[in-house]
Amino acid sequence: MRTITITEDRANKRIDKVLRETFPRLPNGALFKAFRKKDIKVNGIRVKEDHIVMLNDHVDIYITDDILDGIPKAGEFNYEMAFSVAYEDSNLLIVNKKQGIPVHPDRTQTENTLIDFVKDYLKIKGEYKENSDFTPSLCHRLDRNTGGLVMVAKNNAALHMVLKKMKSGEISKYYQCLVKGKMEKREDILTAYLEKDERKSRVFIKDTKSRDGVEIVTGYKVLSYRKLADTDEGISSLEVELYTGRTHQIRAHLAHIGHPVVGDGKYGINSFNRLLGAKYQALWAYKLKFDFSGDAGILNYLRGRVIQVQPEYKLAKYPSIF
Repeated sequence: MRTITITEDRANKRIDKVLRETFPRLPNGALFKAFRKKDIKVNGIRVKEDHIVMLNDHVDIYITDDILDGIPKAGEFNYEMAFSVAYEDSNLLIVNKKQGIPVHPDRTQTENTLIDFVKDYLKIKGEYKENSDFTPSLCHRLDRNTGGLVMVAKNNAALHMVLKKMKSGEISKYYQCLVKGKMEKREDILTAYLEKDERKSRVFIKDTKSRDGVEIVTGYKVLSYRKLADTDEGISSLEVELYTGRTHQIRAHLAHIGHPVVGDGKYGINSFNRLLGAKYQALWAYKLKFDFSGDAGILNYLRGRVIQVQPEYKLAKYPSIF
């Protein structure tokens, strides 16, 4: 337990805001849990998160030091390592996934995936137990090193409706990315054919139809262009819309036309990535549009909504280029 005394600069504020300011590394989930368990007292009285504190109030915080200081115990999940919440209601959770986090277990990683962290988050909130009838389910995927918005259904009805609306094109997904060079057009809709090589875990793009090729359609719009100081290189910032959703489509398609995504180790140019100090591919699923033309059931309240976040690119040598 720790006790703090409210100073003049913290007086007349909500207690949850004061605690976030005082303990900036305290996970939100742990703070929610403490209020739910009535582990926060002001002058000896248990309070809720909207309580307004006054000058010289004494606040007792029954949270262990390691959690207050944001130091997770060995083997303990801290969901804020993996995502922030962009939108949430009783049916749907939309998270902003950080780069480097796989969405599901695979051959190389069986734990500490996005779905693990989501379950941990919902357990802290008291919305999920291991023996529940429905397990929180991702409605779509992102590559490990792509950051951005992922929809998570909290129940079977929400999962069914999201999948139905994505298939009908009533939920649109938009990306932002940084690519090498200056685009030839301000905006365009690209078409090509994609072949997947499972053995090499990569795809190949061709301009003509082949036996194993499937058509892909990728739209882009140039947001800005910057010339890099002291080099002959430049970077374009794009908004990309997927009209088809295939494995590695954005990365492979843009690389095919000579403008690989910055930081992409598979389809990009390693020398250029090293120049920028790009640790991850500069690709972010930044916007979701809910354009429901028909009944959306329990998700009907999302009609006309746009959920949007800011891309968090990691360019060590040019951190403020965009």
